[in-house]
Amino acid sequence: MNSMKIYALFSWILFWGCCYAHSTEARQFSNSCIYKIHGSILDAETKQPISFATVMIKNTKNGVVADEHGKFLLDKLCKKEYTLVFSSVGYEDYHKHISLQEDVEMNILMTRKMMTLSEVVVSDDHVEQRKNEVPLSMEIVDSDFLIQNQGGSLMQSLDRLAGVTTIDIGSGQSKPVIRGLGFNRVVVVENGIKHEGQQWGVEHGLEIDQYAVDNVEVIKGPSSLRYGSDAIGGVIDVKQNRLPEQNTFTGTVDLTGKTNNNLLGTSIALAGRKGHLFTTFRATLLDYGDYKVPTDSVDIYSYRAPLYNNQLRNTAGNEHDLHFSFGYVKPAFQSRFYVSNIRVKSGFFANAYGLEPRNVDTDLHDRSDRDIQYPYQQVNHFKIINRTQRNWSKYELKSELGFQRNFRQELSQYVAHGYMPATYQGEANFAPDLDRQFDKYVFSANVEGAYFKTNKTSFTFGINSAYQDNAINGHGFIIPAFRQFNLGSFALVKHGITEKSTLQVGLRYDYGNIQIERYHDWFTSPVVSGTDTTYQYLQRADDLDRDFSNVSWSVGYNYNHKNWSFKTNIGKSFRMPIAQELGANGVNYHRFSFEVGDPDLSPEVAYQLDAGLEYSAERLAFGLTPFANYFPNYIYLNPTSEHDRLYGNGNQVFYYSQTKVLRYGGEIHAHYRIIDPLRFGLVGEYVYAEQLSGKKKGFTLPFSPPASVIFNLRYEKNKWKFLENIYMSLDYKIAASQTRIVPPEEVTEGYQVVNLGLGGDVKMQDRNLSISLQVQNLFNTKYFNHTSFYRLINVPEAGRNFILNIAIPFSIKI
Repeated sequence: MNSMKIYALFSWILFWGCCYAHSTEARQFSNSCIYKIHGSILDAETKQPISFATVMIKNTKNGVVADEHGKFLLDKLCKKEYTLVFSSVGYEDYHKHISLQEDVEMNILMTRKMMTLSEVVVSDDHVEQRKNEVPLSMEIVDSDFLIQNQGGSLMQSLDRLAGVTTIDIGSGQSKPVIRGLGFNRVVVVENGIKHEGQQWGVEHGLEIDQYAVDNVEVIKGPSSLRYGSDAIGGVIDVKQNRLPEQNTFTGTVDLTGKTNNNLLGTSIALAGRKGHLFTTFRATLLDYGDYKVPTDSVDIYSYRAPLYNNQLRNTAGNEHDLHFSFGYVKPAFQSRFYVSNIRVKSGFFANAYGLEPRNVDTDLHDRSDRDIQYPYQQVNHFKIINRTQRNWSKYELKSELGFQRNFRQELSQYVAHGYMPATYQGEANFAPDLDRQFDKYVFSANVEGAYFKTNKTSFTFGINSAYQDNAINGHGFIIPAFRQFNLGSFALVKHGITEKSTLQVGLRYDYGNIQIERYHDWFTSPVVSGTDTTYQYLQRADDLDRDFSNVSWSVGYNYNHKNWSFKTNIGKSFRMPIAQELGANGVNYHRFSFEVGDPDLSPEVAYQLDAGLEYSAERLAFGLTPFANYFPNYIYLNPTSEHDRLYGNGNQVFYYSQTKVLRYGGEIHAHYRIIDPLRFGLVGEYVYAEQLSGKKKGFTLPFSPPASVIFNLRYEKNKWKFLENIYMSLDYKIAASQTRIVPPEEVTEGYQVVNLGLGGDVKMQDRNLSISLQVQNLFNTKYFNHTSFYRLINVPEAGRNFILNIAIPFSIKI
C-alpha cells in the first residue's frame, strides 16, 4: 500500500505541475511586431512528425529548429511578406510564401529525397540530425541497411552496428546485446509496444519478421526513464510507420536465397490507400536446412562429435509470418491497427541438447539436411497493436494498446532423468515428447501527452502499464508459472538554453508486482530421514508474492556548434528481478547445467554516465561515444562446485546471485571520402566489466564481448548504364582475444573475417528492381564468437555464405 500511496502522490504532483505550466504561460510582444507563425512539420507520405527540422526566414539569419514532435513557432513577427524555407536531412526543401496579417497556424508536408544508403545509415555517415538533438547514443537504420547486411534474424542483421552484438543459437535464433548487456536488460519495442516472449532463455530468439521493418532505432545506454524496467541496457525500437501513397495500390516481392544453409525465402507485401483510409499486408515464408561450419567435428566438453558434411545436424527450420494493418489518417490525427502472427519451427543441434550428447541417432539426422527431427522447438507469437495520435497547435496525445500471446514448446523423445519413470504412462497432463511448454498472455497500455510551451520548452508526461500471465507444462521444469504487473509514470522537461544547447531532465516512478506459483514434481523421488526412506512429490518452487518500486531520473545536455556536436547524459536506472531469477530450480538442457533462483533478490539499480562527441564535414566525419555504469546489486548466474544428483547426470549447479559491478567502454566510428565515389570508414567497440564483490570478485561478466573493429571500404555511384544506386562494400573485421572470462566459459581466441557486399537498382520502365548480394565469411575462416550460445560447446561460427536478395516492386494508381 505504501508503494501505491507514493505512486498516487507522484501522479498528483505531475498533474498539478502540468496545470501550473499551462496557467503561467506568458506572451510578451512588442507593440509593433506581435504576430506569430506556428504549426507542425510532417512527412508527406507517412504524416508522421519530422523531428528537428529547420525553419528559416529567407534572406535572413532568423529561424528556429522544430522540436522532436515536429512543432515550430516563429514569434514577434511584423505585418509584412515572408518566405519561409523548411529543411531537414533526407527531405526536399519546402518554400512557403506568406503575407502576414494575423497569427497563422499551418501544417507543412515535406517530401522525401531519393537517398542512398550512406544518407540514411547513421553509423556510416553520421548526418542524421536527430542524433545531435537528443542526449543518448543512438543508431538509426532503415530497411535498405537490413537487406544489405542481412543475417539469419533481425538481431543478426544489426550486429554490424557499433556496440551491438548478438547471442546466437543456430542460424535463425538470436537475441540482442548492447554494450555487453542482454536478456532482460535490453528492451525490444515493436510499433510502440514492448515485445514480450520468453527472452529470459539463452536459446530463445525474438519472434520478429525482419522483412516487415521500415526502420530501427538502437538506443545504447540507460533508457528506463521512458521504457521502464528491463531497459537498463538499451532499447531496440522496431518501427513499421510507412503509409501508402495517396490513391495507390502498391506491392513488393522479396526473394532471398542463402548457400550456407540452402535457405529459400520470399516475402510479399501489399499496400493500398484511398483518401484517409489505408491498409497493408505482408506474408513471409522461409525454409532452410542444417547450416555448415568450417570444421568436421566439435568438442562438447569431453566428447568429440563428428559432423557429416560440416553440417550441424538438426539445425534446419522454417518460418511462416503474416502481417496486416489498417488505419485512418488525417494531417492532425492518425489511428492504426497492427495484427501479426509469427510461427517458427526449428531444430536444436542434436549433439547439444539433453543430458548425453553421445546418444544421438546420427544416421537418422544425417539422412537429410532439411528435415526437423527431435529435439526441436516450435513458437507462435500473435500480436495486436493499436497506435493513435492526435495533434493540436501546442499539444499532442498518443496512446498505444497491445495484446500478445507467446506459445512456445520444446519437444524431444521421452528420456527418464533422475527418478522419472523409465517409461511414461500418462501420469501427468502432457504429451510424452513435451519437454517444456510456456504459454504467455500479455496486455499492454501506454499513454503519453506533450505540451509545447514555446519553441524552446516542452513538457512530456506518460504512463506505461503491462500485465503478464505465463503458464507452464511438460515433464521438464526450470521456471515456475507466474503473473506479473508493471505500472510506471514519467515526466520529461526539455528546454533550449540557447540556439546551440539543450537541457533535458526526466523523472520516473515504477511499481511492479510478481506472483510465482508453487510447483511439485509430477513423479516421486526418495527422501531419506534417518533410517526411513519415503517417496515424495518434491517441491521445486514455493508460492511467492513480491512488490518492487523505484524512482529513476536522468539529466541530459546537448551542444551543437557548426560541424561539432557534444552530448552527455547521467542517470539512475532500475530493473526488477524476473521469474527465472527468483524461482528457477531445474536442468537447462542447452547448457548441461542446473539453475537455482533466489526469491530474496533485490531489484537491480544502475548509475550510468554516457557521452558523445561527433564531427561531421563534407569529406570527414568521426564520433566517440564513451560510457560508464555502476551496479551495486547486479544479478548474475554464479557457477559453483556443487553437482545435481536428483535430476540428471550430475550437472554443475548455478545459483542466481548479486554482486557489485563496474562497467565502462565506448564506441568509435569514422569515415573519410577519399574521392567522390569512394569512402573509407571504421567502426570499433570496447567493453570492460569487473565484479567488485562476492565469490567471483575480480572476474568479468558472462558473455562479455571482446574489443573489435571493422574497417570498411565502400564505393557508390548514382548511375551507370541501366544501373542506379550502385554500391560495393568490403568489411574487414578484427576481433581481439577474450581472456577475461567467467567459468565455465573458455578463453576465445581473436579472429579476422572478411565480408563483401554489392548491389544496385535495375531500371525497368517506371520502377526499379533492387538486387543485393553478400558474401559473408569470404575465406571460410574457422573462428569462435565469444557471445555465441554455442561457444560453450566449441561450435565455430558459420562458414562461407552467399546471400542474394531481389526486390521486385509494383504499383497501380487507383
